[in-house]
Amino acid sequence: MTTFVDRVELHIAAGNGGHGCASVHREKFKPLGGPDGGNGGRGGDVTLTVDQSVTTLLDYHHSPHRKATNGKPGEGGNRAGKDGQDLVLPVPDGTVVLDKAGNVLADLVGHGTSYVAAQGGRGGLGNAALASARRKAPGFALLGEPGDLDDIVLELKTVADVALVGYPSAGKSSLISVLSAAKPKIADYPFTTLVPNLGVVTAGSTVYTIADVPGLIPGASQGRGLGLEFLRHVERCSVLVHVLDTATLESERDPVSDLDVIEEELKQYGGLGDRPRIVVLNKIDVPDGKDLAEMVRPDLEARGYRVFEVSAVAHLGLRELTFALGDLVAKARAAKPKEEATRIVIRPKAVDDAGFTVTPEDDGLFRVRGEKPERWVRQTDFNNDEAVGYLADRLNRLGVEEQLMKAGARAGDGVAIGPEDNAVVFDWEPTMMSGAEMLGRRGEDHRFEEQRPAVQRRRDREAERDESLREYGDFDPFE
Repeated sequence: MTTFVDRVELHIAAGNGGHGCASVHREKFKPLGGPDGGNGGRGGDVTLTVDQSVTTLLDYHHSPHRKATNGKPGEGGNRAGKDGQDLVLPVPDGTVVLDKAGNVLADLVGHGTSYVAAQGGRGGLGNAALASARRKAPGFALLGEPGDLDDIVLELKTVADVALVGYPSAGKSSLISVLSAAKPKIADYPFTTLVPNLGVVTAGSTVYTIADVPGLIPGASQGRGLGLEFLRHVERCSVLVHVLDTATLESERDPVSDLDVIEEELKQYGGLGDRPRIVVLNKIDVPDGKDLAEMVRPDLEARGYRVFEVSAVAHLGLRELTFALGDLVAKARAAKPKEEATRIVIRPKAVDDAGFTVTPEDDGLFRVRGEKPERWVRQTDFNNDEAVGYLADRLNRLGVEEQLMKAGARAGDGVAIGPEDNAVVFDWEPTMMSGAEMLGRRGEDHRFEEQRPAVQRRRDREAERDESLREYGDFDPFE
């Protein structure tokens, strides 16, 4: 049964924003108390957060579909809808987030590091928020925006300082078990190690982590054996340790040829040429192994490698190896550039940036792309004529009609707002009539223009007084 997964495809969906509410306040003797529709709640985000207690992506392998909750719609009485709850997905340290094309979206290293993988939709405004001096009683509200839908790939790259690489059964698992408190599976057959094992080693004042990677064989970089599955786990390591078997029973193998094969696979994989190397000749407790180690050591040292003869079983040469690795790790950490605080970069829009583009297409269609026009279209209820008229007014104020004219659009031409796979298409008229104009200016209610009897009587008395003043000639309109 699979217990370790280091690559999964995740289908995530953020929460949708709640719709705004179109409501009119009503009470006794006050049937038209004004709009009081509340705003819709925001949809929940989907966030990936590094959690040190998580070491595998197994949960997402079994449950790859994850969704945040939607925002609640607004209600009358100026009651706003409840925001959707954010969905926080814990991932192991060293998780890389990629899109379907393989582009890196985020590299999550360090406890608490987070990345918003899918953003929740905005809640729609209620008619109370849409009211203004010119639009006293909007009969519509804005719809909530849908949340982001995305398919992402999570890849785990082990965060370790030292990586043990070598042929299967070279003794890597035995070595990490005696250098640290790790307890990997150890047996006398190849490919015993099926998952990377991590251990913590203390060498004086230096504490570092060491990773045991499943054995490599010729062709591992092209997918043979288990190498390609786990070569990614050595990418973050500062030091590579070649563990060579000096007591192999295969006559066609020897430590030098094993080293050449592994180095060729690392070269084919790429990106590891600058890592310092150490060669460990393991199993010197075997008589033939000791003799072979003494024979090949001069050749390896002539190539520039530091060579250590050890025995994981007999605990020989381990202290020197531990401190040598600690020195290399300390040097690698000191050579890293110091982390600087994230700089806040402000990129103001250009003065002539309209925030949208109008592009004529071959079929005579004019496509409008931009954050605001596309968002406004998503928020519009096209079953409400007044809402459609409000959208037309917003597009006109933004300058869309002016740009359409400059692009050569004529009355009756098709205009699409949005991407090709999800656009709203309509026949353009220079002045879009929605039918709501029959009510007067869009969003106005003539019933609010009717004067109450008391106000009308007071105005009638003021008009009579002004008329009497004119008759006596004492009226000065500029007083």
